[in-house]
Amino acid sequence: MMTFIRASIVALLLAAPALAQDMEGAKDHPMVTRFPGTDLTWQTVETFRPYRIPTGPVTGYRTIDEWIDTEGRVTRSFYRYLGADRDFTEVYLNFRQAFEAAGFEILAEGSSDDRSGRDVASRQWLDVYLRENPFTAPGEASTMAAGTSSSGGQGSFVATVDRAVGRAYVVTTVEQHAEDFIGVLIDIVELSTAEIGLVSVDAEAIGRDLAEKGRVVLDGIEFDFDSATLLDSSAEALMAVATHMQANPDQRFFVVGHTDGVGSFDYNRDLSEARAAAVVEYLERRHGISRDRLAAHGVGPLSPVFSNVSDAGQSRNRRVELVERLP
Repeated sequence: MMTFIRASIVALLLAAPALAQDMEGAKDHPMVTRFPGTDLTWQTVETFRPYRIPTGPVTGYRTIDEWIDTEGRVTRSFYRYLGADRDFTEVYLNFRQAFEAAGFEILAEGSSDDRSGRDVASRQWLDVYLRENPFTAPGEASTMAAGTSSSGGQGSFVATVDRAVGRAYVVTTVEQHAEDFIGVLIDIVELSTAEIGLVSVDAEAIGRDLAEKGRVVLDGIEFDFDSATLLDSSAEALMAVATHMQANPDQRFFVVGHTDGVGSFDYNRDLSEARAAAVVEYLERRHGISRDRLAAHGVGPLSPVFSNVSDAGQSRNRRVELVERLP
């Protein structure tokens, strides 16, 4: 069992040719390829659509309390496996482990042989999810919404990954539709950086990230090109920093500037430190935050979060972080 799973993880992460029974024009999404032996029988691609990502169980009649509301490019793909030599559990575990191996964080998951209850592996959960995100074209994916007397178990997981070009979410459901029919629905929502809230940060998010990670990226702090002059658009994010610090008067922080890898190291280090100092000066002058609580430092290109090869990676590497400073 586990040998097959490990082999399939490799297969899922490598390109696979389209099969003869595929829907015309459909193709595997670049993030993941098919389970061996499946046909891609239905697919829709919408360049921009609001989408709701469920991250909790069913809590009432057609109700899930925990959602992430997004909007972006949505690719929905339905794969069909015909044959009684595999069951839904094998397929489900391969997809789940393949996404996790590719760097995705699992936000919610579940697997059930009878789909009872209200958790992520239940028929109720899938029904609520599909009601909130209905199919926009007819086709074989509709089998996911139609139970049969011969149907079996179900496995579902919700996952996310942060990429240089923006965050992506994946909702995958594998169902044993019949003894010889396994259906796989993979919904991928891709957000651009402009669509994922990187224009500002709020005080609640600052506190949450600091408590969990000891640092927070101050999204929304922007500077003039190649300078340490703060843009007016930074005011909202800086207000959030001040609000957090005023509510937590005993906390002290390093303000750390980062740059991309373009240019000389010495220049980038000096620029990153000047930008961090500009943030400290602004917080003192505009919001009365004591300089004793903030220490500005610049590390230039030494700690990238993405590769500097692409423009998107460079953009995400240019940032200012707040790092907790212990007494």
